[in-house]
Amino acid sequence: MRALVHHITAETPPSRDRGIDGLRAFAVLGVVLGHWLVTALVLRDGTLHGASPLHYQHGLAPVSWLFQTLAVFFLVGGFVARPPARYGPWIRVRLLRLFRPVAGVLAVWAGVVLLVPSAPVRLVLTPLWFLLVFAALTAAAPLLRRVHPAWLVATVAAVDLVRLAGDGPSDLGWINVAAGWAVPFTLGMGWARGRFRDRGTLWALLLGGALATVALVRWCGYPASMVGVPGDGFSNLDPPSLAAVTFALAQCGAAGLLLDPLRRLLSRPLAWAPVALTNLNAMTIFLWHQTAMIAVTAVALTAGRPLSGLHTTPDGPAWIVARLVWLPAFAAVLAVLCLAFRRLERLPRQLSAGDPAPSGPRRDLTAGESPSQPSTAQPPARDPECSRERGRERGRECGRECGRECSRERSRERSRECSPECSRERSRECGRERSSPRPAGAACQAC
Repeated sequence: MRALVHHITAETPPSRDRGIDGLRAFAVLGVVLGHWLVTALVLRDGTLHGASPLHYQHGLAPVSWLFQTLAVFFLVGGFVARPPARYGPWIRVRLLRLFRPVAGVLAVWAGVVLLVPSAPVRLVLTPLWFLLVFAALTAAAPLLRRVHPAWLVATVAAVDLVRLAGDGPSDLGWINVAAGWAVPFTLGMGWARGRFRDRGTLWALLLGGALATVALVRWCGYPASMVGVPGDGFSNLDPPSLAAVTFALAQCGAAGLLLDPLRRLLSRPLAWAPVALTNLNAMTIFLWHQTAMIAVTAVALTAGRPLSGLHTTPDGPAWIVARLVWLPAFAAVLAVLCLAFRRLERLPRQLSAGDPAPSGPRRDLTAGESPSQPSTAQPPARDPECSRERGRERGRECGRECGRECSRERSRERSRECSPECSRERSRECGRERSSPRPAGAACQAC
């Protein structure tokens, strides 16, 4: 274990923003734990049916606020969405990273459904909506740079006013799918440009978003649960409601306030190692966590009787305690699935051409684009030894292009050195001499 921690620390680029990676890991694990705790497969008449403890125990609704972390994921996604001048290769790589692992999940579950038509495949496919929205926002990143989050919040509010208070068409909710999740995404893009990051703004987001969410739930009829509940007629997530958006604003404010303490914490190797591993397998964890739960639930059917926390109705505290006991089993199966399918998350080098992320071993430990660096393509670095003193020697070694650069640099330096000692006429001659082509490293002949 110590060797693994040391290896991860050594292979992490010093410029890596560990705080941003910590937020991403928190968002992924929040979704996983939330699904494992609020999703039940109840055995009835020999078949598994979906259920939720939130439907039977309404007092648990505030707990959903702890595990509805999608806004943080969109925030981080906006932060690292910095399209370079060559937009085509950049978006190709990012979409491949998103959808290449999806192909593995769909292929496996296509086989499962052929063998077991009653398999609960809907639990696996439902979370994929998130990837479609995330991909669309990433592709629209150049346009979203010009959009202020306040306009998006106003759009969601207007849509809710028409479709809920005015009995408007339900299809208007599709507008909120894009506008609602674009709010944290554009906040993240603003963070990358130094906006919305001062403590006053972050506290305003946290307190204002939290108070607005409480007011909407308490007096405007929005559901208290921040996740969908089977059997309920209205959900804060399908499509995103104004309450979900104000809650996202509060989460973004809290994330910004915790970012610096998180960076200090993750500077410690033992704290950083699990976060790095989570980021390395983020897509695999997200795509296969429901499969892990279903696999444990299905295998446990061989016990011959319903097991509490797996096959029983989630209608009391006993079910919650039993479900907590099963979480390590879910995690163990998910770890096996990650080992089996994590390679789908790694793009071959020929496919990742044009990708701004670091290559080599460090690329593996920092999956995705480094959040601390702009994603614009960098020009080839000049030879650091092409200094004024060694310009002539290095000009011959580093080639024609580098020689020209060395010559121009040395000419500028020589001009600054000789001009105070030259007469006005000789300075003009020096300028004409410097403007004419010279061998790499040649001195100002006029002086």
